[in-house]
Amino acid sequence: MTKTNWIKIRRDLHQIPELGFQEYKTQQYLLDYLNTLPQEHMAVTTWKTGIFVYVKGVVGEKTVAYRADIDGLPITEQTDLDFISQHDGRMHACGHDFHMTIALGSLTQIVHERIEHNALFIFQPAEEGPGGALPMLESDEMKQYEIDYIFALHVDPNRPVGTVASKEGLLFANTSELFIDFHGKGGHAAYPHETKDMMMAASTFNVQLQQVVGRMVNPLENAVVTLGKMEAGTVQNIIPESARVEGTIRTTKAKTMPQIKESIERILRGIEERYDCRTRVDYGANYYMVYNNGIYVEQFKEAVTNSSIQFIEAEEAMTGEDFGYMLKELPGFMFWLGVNSPHGLHNSKLNPKEDAIEVGIEAVTKMMRS
Repeated sequence: MTKTNWIKIRRDLHQIPELGFQEYKTQQYLLDYLNTLPQEHMAVTTWKTGIFVYVKGVVGEKTVAYRADIDGLPITEQTDLDFISQHDGRMHACGHDFHMTIALGSLTQIVHERIEHNALFIFQPAEEGPGGALPMLESDEMKQYEIDYIFALHVDPNRPVGTVASKEGLLFANTSELFIDFHGKGGHAAYPHETKDMMMAASTFNVQLQQVVGRMVNPLENAVVTLGKMEAGTVQNIIPESARVEGTIRTTKAKTMPQIKESIERILRGIEERYDCRTRVDYGANYYMVYNNGIYVEQFKEAVTNSSIQFIEAEEAMTGEDFGYMLKELPGFMFWLGVNSPHGLHNSKLNPKEDAIEVGIEAVTKMMRS
């Protein structure tokens, strides 16, 4: 397969982004490609909209797993690409089209030129939500494999093509979604005393929330609590009876997450008392931190040495990734792949450089063979 082939596959996948556990076209596209490969030493198993591809090694004394996520985001693409998303309001704005293509590239090489140990390629759904790594990890389908270590990559728009980056220990943060509903009593704007104003309640909560990290979390333990969306009201002269805020919580230590949630709930109890209202909190999808095993980071660093790939020591990031659940149970690591895009992850104009696909294939395959 040539560079042109991999670019075509990436562009095909880019046009059919699907949300978590709805990746039906994506799964079928991957299965159709897998059917073109030699089947003698390969076994394919599906799980929901995900896929396990097992390639038996020449010796087979251990099993190395590589995971690629396959879902898209609920974002309307705003690029001028010839292969723009064909699904309205859906986009591969986090590079999962790259992730899948790179996995197929490495898998293809290993099927044609088998390695000593067994290789397991995992195409995981729902990384963006509601979270596919944990239920996949707990599935009977995955439990049948005795995995010695596992690894994965994520595209990095801020790094140049030809580079990879990783580090021992914490790479990505613990994350939790945050959804809060406020319920009170609406009414005419001229009679505020007869209402229970939920726009005021939600606004007060937002102000008080800013104190959580600054005054309730150890300053040596990094954390972020951000509200990105607030909804309340319908017209200018009606006081709303309900409001909703949505946000995210991110911490570098697992123990900090429940502390922040406890602080949020304490604030909400005060809001309920002050505004005589009801509140409901939902933490949505929660992802465990990505914590890399130093042994395999060093092995990866050595694997790409004496190649055109440049290894860079990464820094901790507040990014979230449900691959952390797999690393919690299995030794392994994750690394960044430089794709040099002027627009970042989850941006409607994300456009990674396609030259990075071959770099990713080479990096993954070298690690598989090491």
